[in-house]
Amino acid sequence: MNLLITGGAGFIGSNLIRQIIDDAQIAKLINLDCLTYAGRLENLEKVSKHPKYFLEKVDLRDKAETLRVVEQHQITHVMHLAAESHVDRSITGPGDFITTNINGTFHLLEACRVVWNGNFTGKKFHHVSTDEVYGSLGATGLFTETTPYAPNSPYSSSKAASDFLVRAYHHTYGLPTVITNCSNNYGPFQFPEKLIPVVIQSILARKPVPVYGDGLNVRDWLYVRDHATALWTVLQRGKFGETYNVGGHNEWANLRIVELICDTIDEFAPELGGHSRALITFVKDRPGHDRRYAIDATKIQRELGWVPAHKFEDGIRETIAWYLENQSWVKSVLKK
Repeated sequence: MNLLITGGAGFIGSNLIRQIIDDAQIAKLINLDCLTYAGRLENLEKVSKHPKYFLEKVDLRDKAETLRVVEQHQITHVMHLAAESHVDRSITGPGDFITTNINGTFHLLEACRVVWNGNFTGKKFHHVSTDEVYGSLGATGLFTETTPYAPNSPYSSSKAASDFLVRAYHHTYGLPTVITNCSNNYGPFQFPEKLIPVVIQSILARKPVPVYGDGLNVRDWLYVRDHATALWTVLQRGKFGETYNVGGHNEWANLRIVELICDTIDEFAPELGGHSRALITFVKDRPGHDRRYAIDATKIQRELGWVPAHKFEDGIRETIAWYLENQSWVKSVLKK
């Protein structure tokens, strides 16, 4: 396959590329990324000189350039991860989320429709989305692939719109598409604006650790390397027109996560003085903050045989250790 990964310099994309690039099925791997603040070439230093790897610094909002990439590299498979994804940023500046997540997805779908021109043999378009499109759960229940969409933020609304576009291109044009909706990811190389790296950096700096509201908002957490395995599995074996939910079977309240990180850093870095829980500071809740997400990943397990390989308690320790050992990376991306 000539594989196009969009957003490959980001958190999930870079972990994915490093994990799959040596697979024999891949003839060449093209990373299309416009390198916004969250797309860091430092994430891909280990593969930057790989003979299969090509970087295209292209913005999906540029329709002509997107078409050129698909055509020039004779793309056969797409894994579309590029997206604006930070909810807080979508509240203060929703415009980029509309143009990137909706228009960018449209341009990529159009490029594949034009270049493939009805010859869909050996082709696949994998759209990577989020569980946030489903809205908020109560105290019980799980999101399934048939849960009605009810997005509550500009971010999740833009992702829902892109999901619907992908669905429409399959049903209208026969484009060989598949969609995955995943739960919250954590792991190495996550830009330090998301919960877990923010907490780690705050503790290391002995600054207040911000927790929204009462801290009891619940999320299902998935180790990024498990997510990468799921994405690769779906690209290879997922059925056209289908959606697969990808989750960690692992619900945690935000406050419990923060407390666990505090205790783990106290263990790993006693020189900081301990008592990191004392840094926890409750702040005003963000608008439209969904109370609980939880994924039912039965379908991908039953049909494709995927299950997460990492327990959260192990994955979070690996993640904290990585951030402690890679402070130079953190300082570099924050400086830029």
